[in-house]
Amino acid sequence: MTISPVPGSLIGRDPEIAKFDRWITGCLQGDGRAVLIDGEPGIGKSTLMRTVSIQAAEAGFTVYRGAGDELGQALPLLPFLDALEVRESTTDPRRRSVLRLLRGDFSAGGSVDAVTAASEQLFALVEQLCEQSPTMVVIDDLQWADPTTVALWGRLAKAARQLPLPLPLFLLGLARPTPQGDSLRALRRAVEPGELVRLSPLANDDVTALLTSLTGARPGAQLSRLADGAAGNPLYLTELVGALSRGSYLTETEPGTVDVTSGSAPRTLTAAIADRLGFLSEQVRSILRAAALLGVQFAVDDLALVLKQSVTELLPSLEESLSAGVLADTPEGLGFRHPLIRTALYEELPASVRSALHRDAGRALAAAHAPVERVARQLLSADNPNGPRLGPLEPWVQDWLTEAGPALVAQAPQAAADLLRRATTSWPARPADDSLSTMLANALFRLGNPLDTVEVAVSALDRVTDPDILVELHWIHAQAQLQVGDTPTALEALQKALANPNLGALHRARLLISLGRAHRVAGQVKLAEKAAEQARALAIESNDRWALAWALHLLSIASVTGGGSAESLALYDNAIAATGDDLALVDLRLLVKINRAIWLGDLDRYPEALEALREVRDEAERVGSAIRLAQAYTGLCELYFENGQWDDALADLDAAPDDARDQASACQHRGMVAAIYLHRGDTEAGLHNLALSETHEELLGLRVIAAPALARALRSEQANQPEEALAGLLSNLTGEVEELDEMEELLPDAMRLAVECHDTEAAAHVLRYAEEAAARSANPHRIGTALYCRGLRDGDPQQLLQAAEQYLVAGRPLFRANALEAAAARFAELGERAEARTAFSRALDGYQVLDAKWDAARLQNRFREYGIRRAPRVKHRQARSGWDSLTPTESKIAELVVQGMSNPQIAAQLFLSPRTVSTHVSHILSKLDLRSRIDLAREAALRSENSPDA
Repeated sequence: MTISPVPGSLIGRDPEIAKFDRWITGCLQGDGRAVLIDGEPGIGKSTLMRTVSIQAAEAGFTVYRGAGDELGQALPLLPFLDALEVRESTTDPRRRSVLRLLRGDFSAGGSVDAVTAASEQLFALVEQLCEQSPTMVVIDDLQWADPTTVALWGRLAKAARQLPLPLPLFLLGLARPTPQGDSLRALRRAVEPGELVRLSPLANDDVTALLTSLTGARPGAQLSRLADGAAGNPLYLTELVGALSRGSYLTETEPGTVDVTSGSAPRTLTAAIADRLGFLSEQVRSILRAAALLGVQFAVDDLALVLKQSVTELLPSLEESLSAGVLADTPEGLGFRHPLIRTALYEELPASVRSALHRDAGRALAAAHAPVERVARQLLSADNPNGPRLGPLEPWVQDWLTEAGPALVAQAPQAAADLLRRATTSWPARPADDSLSTMLANALFRLGNPLDTVEVAVSALDRVTDPDILVELHWIHAQAQLQVGDTPTALEALQKALANPNLGALHRARLLISLGRAHRVAGQVKLAEKAAEQARALAIESNDRWALAWALHLLSIASVTGGGSAESLALYDNAIAATGDDLALVDLRLLVKINRAIWLGDLDRYPEALEALREVRDEAERVGSAIRLAQAYTGLCELYFENGQWDDALADLDAAPDDARDQASACQHRGMVAAIYLHRGDTEAGLHNLALSETHEELLGLRVIAAPALARALRSEQANQPEEALAGLLSNLTGEVEELDEMEELLPDAMRLAVECHDTEAAAHVLRYAEEAAARSANPHRIGTALYCRGLRDGDPQQLLQAAEQYLVAGRPLFRANALEAAAARFAELGERAEARTAFSRALDGYQVLDAKWDAARLQNRFREYGIRRAPRVKHRQARSGWDSLTPTESKIAELVVQGMSNPQIAAQLFLSPRTVSTHVSHILSKLDLRSRIDLAREAALRSENSPDA
């Protein structure tokens, strides 16, 4: 009896289908969703996914599908690149931007992590797609996905409910229980319990129903007993019935019943698959084995290249495979009907043979100029850690890496490092090895391995003679040495290189840029300025815009450090102009713009500074520069912190993840957030962020960052350890005044603590810094700090009031409240109660506007001794949840969400970024214990109806 099984039956999955139907309907009403389908191989995940995708498409969703691949785990983001149709033929600007990033077009200077940047661009692409139509993104086989893909899926899952109401996102992931890395475990924990769909084995009645569906009759006793071995797995059952049918083992034993005729029928899934494949000709099997080398999904053109045949020659074998149900033609392309079929074919080959075939496949693809990730996948698969160790890579691999290496380093640094390490150690050195060693050093640096980077770079520098390679190696080497805190070694190596009399003007200029940066990190401002001046002259001589822009940038920083003037802004503007519209200088242009905006903040020109930083933030997002985007957010946080916009500072923390930031930015940002939480009395959140800040601080080596130092002092002071707090601040106030710009924020607290601890020596030390800083640059906040420090030391309340006025002009409300508190205390000590009460009330208002609960409580406790107290005039937020817990910004955003505005529309109206708005929406939903924007609209309507004014 010949049976034609119907694969992919969804018998027994009615509850799941009904649940997805409700979710799709709710999603169209604005309730975005992220669902993870979990289950063993063959349990029906992919069949359910295909059914759900069809349901979604019929409901109006645009569906995008991609999948992880066991052979592609070393190549980041491939599932999303496939799903979102990011390929060479695309003309869409956003997709082209992702490709340019992965090719390293924006990676000048090695400071942009192309993979992280591409992940950010893909996130933005999904947001853009959701502005065009309801969108479903499906990623299958997440257990094979690289960590970057899993992290991006997690971020999209978190954002799914916060996208615009009419155009929602439905994110769907599929994964097996094993293998399960840390990132996938975290993802499972992140998915809400109700949105983790675990597919269990079919119940006995469902097994019977499936067998009936597959055979067209009820199963007999022997078939049922044989089916018990499938343990309720639909694929096992389908393959078993298919194998029995092809072997003519099934017969109708009585009307309406089918059973097994022979005890020699296949008894396992492996045997069933082997039986299926046994019906194929050897020619077809050999073609399928070659296809198995390429993965579950494969391009027919690639298969033709590997087999050295034309597509026309392959067509009969492919048609036979399709007819036999071994291959399937899917919207994503040709592929194996199930990964287990591909695995069975793949594992038929001995490991050593597989490795050789992978190498041959890689060579064929490379000769055809296939994308670098497809070639790399074959080369990486050739070196099977569970098989025999391979000998040296063949010479053609070195030639291919010489050409394709830069793009591979940018797109997949781990894969590049693995191949480049073998390519540079497998045979005697050739001239090309120097460029490969440089690429290896770059890949290791991108992977966050500065010590390995230094080792590779030093070894290569001993033999390099090509000046272009020499300059690039020194740039990478210096960055790695600075990251591990070994600035003297970096300086020594650069000075030795500059002593070479054979270098031309261009190469000397570029080496001088590295030297200037190293001097700057070492705090040697004058030497940094000297190197930058020499580099500028040589850059002009050699017409090198890169070196000229960098030299002007270094001179800008030196000018600012020396006190700053109108000349500083001119230097910044000239540096920006020098970058022009050169793609290779995009990263540097963004960096200069960020530093220029922060300098405007140092000049107390906050409106200009904030506008400038918002512009560079948007530009960084457009070009996909993840690190510069994160630095822009850190700069905004710094300005918000100083300017008293603390709610906005906290909202921007989640706008860019820590792993998208450089160590200094992550350290500074977390430190400022820690300080805000500690001022607000939220010790747990403050200490959590301080610990994260200190983790980044440790990786910076000797470099000191102001924010964690300030937060540590607050922690000590709140633990009633003022001496420890003072000692921590003083440890950062060493060296010359011009080297302390980053520590300037510590001076007011250091002076206050020195006076409270009666440490006259420390007070004199701090006052000297404050007065010299004010003399170098008479900005309002510096004048205010000098007056504050002098007023504290001298016990002069009038000077303290003058300091408060300068801080008011500067736009620094926390320092103003500190000065008013100090003035009030001195007035009280002098018996001038009216003046004390006035200053006390103004200080308390200042703290309460900032929601600085700890400062306000300290102030009120202190003044009870003087018999001065006042009920708060400003509403003091105590609620941690509910509508009363919303900040003013959150309340405004909630109102606009209720009006039906999308995140981009809200961002444009409030001069925020869409990501900041998204973060605010997330906080609003969390505080109100709501799941989606539609719930927010419903809750607001109910609240309005129940209002006394309604």
